[in-house]
Amino acid sequence: MPPVPRLALVPGEPAGVGPELCVRLAQRPRDYSLTAFGDARVLREAAGRLDLPLSLDAAGTTAGTLALRDVPNRVASLPRRLDPRNAQAVIDALRQAADGCLAGEFDGLVTGPMHKAAINEGGIAYTGTTELLADHAGCEVVMMLANPVVRVALATTHLPLREVADAITAPALERTLRLLHAAMRRDFGLADPVVAVLGLNPHAGEAGHLGREEIEVIEPVMAVLRAEGMRLEGPLPADTAFLPGKLRAFDAVLAMYHDQGLPVLKYSGFEQAVNITLGLPYPRVAVDHGTALDLAGSGRADPSSLFAAADACAGFARARLARLRTETSR
Repeated sequence: MPPVPRLALVPGEPAGVGPELCVRLAQRPRDYSLTAFGDARVLREAAGRLDLPLSLDAAGTTAGTLALRDVPNRVASLPRRLDPRNAQAVIDALRQAADGCLAGEFDGLVTGPMHKAAINEGGIAYTGTTELLADHAGCEVVMMLANPVVRVALATTHLPLREVADAITAPALERTLRLLHAAMRRDFGLADPVVAVLGLNPHAGEAGHLGREEIEVIEPVMAVLRAEGMRLEGPLPADTAFLPGKLRAFDAVLAMYHDQGLPVLKYSGFEQAVNITLGLPYPRVAVDHGTALDLAGSGRADPSSLFAAADACAGFARARLARLRTETSR
């Protein structure tokens, strides 16, 4: 009998579309359990607006149900009305769910959209959930976004553009590629993954005429890792690396910065895209969109990304559980 993954679910910003997307996710038949970490009243009100059934006191394995760990907001929340006073509850929900994953109570974490400005205005320094979870677990991570067309990992994440070049150092790039390669093998089941590595500069530096980061940093790191057996292509010019004919030869693409790779991914399939944190002790998958305040409360928000995130997280968790069971039975 295959193991049943236990997933923690964090709706995110209560004034955004996260709560109603979680209610829609709860309606689906599933072969994993869902335990929501959030404000019970917000979830019930979202279900009422959608006219959908929601039981919050069940095991979280059947359609129309979610198990719940209630993390009450400080003040009442309404759709489209951000209130920084609720920032602490949003962060508490994330931390409590992550604590459960680290303790082995849950096998994976699914997160809805956060609102960075509201959290920072609430007095909490926050650059992103990827960074928060990495700090919480005390480990190095890599952000990857994926859809059925392409998987894009990032060498740097949420940095101002003028800081990107200084952040791409040989140790940091080597660490990122090692984490990416290990995750492709462990979580995606690829024994010998092929990774395309983009250059930082236009035309991948044009042999040094448009920048020397490729020559001085990227190429030497790739040479070391190729000598160990990694299959790395590049550094490739970003403007041609995503051509369909080329993408078919790659299992993942490593972009040097956020907006180098993610616009292509989102254009190729925004609704099915998910955000995966590689390197954590547990699988974490998030939606690949924001809080969509203009849609909150309308019932028109597309739940496809959250559905894809939950399915992907369950798949990663199931594979890890199966592997653990095999290792312990030896």
